[in-house]
Amino acid sequence: MVKQLIVGDAMHELATTRRMLERLPNEQMMWKPHVKSMSVGELSTHLTNLLNWQIAILLYPEFDLSTVPLRRQALERREDVLEEFDANVVKFERLLADCDEKTLGEEWVLRSGDHFIMRQPRAIALRTFGLSHMVHHRAQLGVYLRLLDIPVPGAYGPSADEESQ
Repeated sequence: MVKQLIVGDAMHELATTRRMLERLPNEQMMWKPHVKSMSVGELSTHLTNLLNWQIAILLYPEFDLSTVPLRRQALERREDVLEEFDANVVKFERLLADCDEKTLGEEWVLRSGDHFIMRQPRAIALRTFGLSHMVHHRAQLGVYLRLLDIPVPGAYGPSADEESQ
């Protein structure tokens, strides 16, 4: 039952995220709404990279943030973002299909060097550190699209842009 919930939840959120990424404006990938904000390219690259973290939750018993760069180079084109996102979705779906309830219940650790950030069952880590984290940044991207006057796709029903069509 836990696996069914995770699979359904994950597939919905991944499909919704992809629809948002399909709207990326190639000509404005460097745009940011504020000096402290990520650019469109940085934010969309982070969304794509979050799938690597979800894959790591399923593959390894822990993830050490000190072993990966704080930020990676931003992808510069919508096509590159979608290509990487789609490739990561395929890997993630395969791993999720192959895992069982026992694996989802095993402890997973997030740390940065010797500092432990969280210890939770994989299923909960996947929901919080993986999917909820993705939803948070996808919502940020939705605000960016709105500010750039690009129609925003609906996530849990039609958006204001879709209702007026």
